[in-house]
Amino acid sequence: MSNPEILRGLVLAILLRMNAPPRRIAHLDMDAFYASVELLRYPQLRGLPVVIGGARRREDEALRLVQDERGLAGIPACAFPLLRDYTGRGVITTATYAARQFGVGSALGLMKAARLCPQAILLPVDFDEYRKYSRLFKAIIVEIAPQMEDRGVDEVYIDFTDVPGGQREGGRVLARLIQRAIFERTGLTCSIGVAPNKLIAKMASEFNKPNGISIIHEADLQTRIWPLACRKINGIGPKADEKLARLGIHTIGELAARERAWLIEHFGKATGAWMHEAAHGRDERPVVLASEPVSISRETTFERDLHAVRDRAELGAIFTALCEKLAGDLQRKGYVAKTIGIKLRYDDFRGVTRDHTMDRPTDDAKAIRHIAGLCLKRVPLERRLRLLGVRVGSLQSTAQGRESASNRPQALTKSASPTIDSIATTKQLF
Repeated sequence: MSNPEILRGLVLAILLRMNAPPRRIAHLDMDAFYASVELLRYPQLRGLPVVIGGARRREDEALRLVQDERGLAGIPACAFPLLRDYTGRGVITTATYAARQFGVGSALGLMKAARLCPQAILLPVDFDEYRKYSRLFKAIIVEIAPQMEDRGVDEVYIDFTDVPGGQREGGRVLARLIQRAIFERTGLTCSIGVAPNKLIAKMASEFNKPNGISIIHEADLQTRIWPLACRKINGIGPKADEKLARLGIHTIGELAARERAWLIEHFGKATGAWMHEAAHGRDERPVVLASEPVSISRETTFERDLHAVRDRAELGAIFTALCEKLAGDLQRKGYVAKTIGIKLRYDDFRGVTRDHTMDRPTDDAKAIRHIAGLCLKRVPLERRLRLLGVRVGSLQSTAQGRESASNRPQALTKSASPTIDSIATTKQLF
């Protein structure tokens, strides 16, 4: 290609870029998602401090005995278990905004939260219900704006750039349309930040919670973004924030004032360069429409520490249930797995993982339990356990799995399968 042709190509690319609409990326975050889903079932709890966390208990099952003709909505608020009566080591998954006013929030231990807000109502986690509403609100979004990146059960990125209405008022018109559609069809609210890129959009979605819309333009960087704490940048964690503070950097603006070379010197080539770009609001990451999951897992933290031998029946039942739920996840999502592993956390908070890769992929609960049981034989089980988890990886689509080999295992014999009946030592548990 001659030099004039190259030059014409460059000029054409520049002109196309100049005429392209400005990039508008939205981050949508559901408001107190788990708690909001629970309030759909229990509207009588609206406005009250409610905490979601821990496993289902006898007190939760007893609630159904006091419902009237209105079903769950007819249970009087005074009948619900209170946080002050909780005993155990569970943690909060989420809380209503009424509870958050007392300093109660995600990842806080339930016992500690009980001291801050003893009058809060305690509800168990129901992931199946949350996943159902997650699929529903995401389906609503793609009907309006198809360019959506799934970032978890309660948040997504959306590319507004070329969607009708996506440029009006900086994206506010389209954001308002999506908010209204989700609320009308689910009863749930969300907060949306619209900005030139994903980095700033995620920050902006927190500005006006709940049920808010925040619009950020490139010209707003110094006035809206730079005064924020460095931790507001998604990717700067507690350790990096502590180091920045020791170096006299507390805000994003102070971070932006540092030279790239200085940041690289103190944080390394990759992290330092990324910090410099992030502080100046630069982020070219695209909205990824579809991504394959790397792994799927199920785990549970026990209300009390369980011993591998003395509590083997209870652990065996939990272990089986985790494997069955994991198999259900695979089948529902259309995957088979070749790698199966386990995760344990002991009473001293030490953790251990083991995994095994098979010749043939599977989505069968019995096969998953069998391989996970073999992994258990490879870990010490003398100490009491506080957490048990099962994980599958090396995922393939079900169709791919069928092409390579049958994804259904041969029948497991009693001698081959590690069951409660075959326990001989603590290393042959569930």
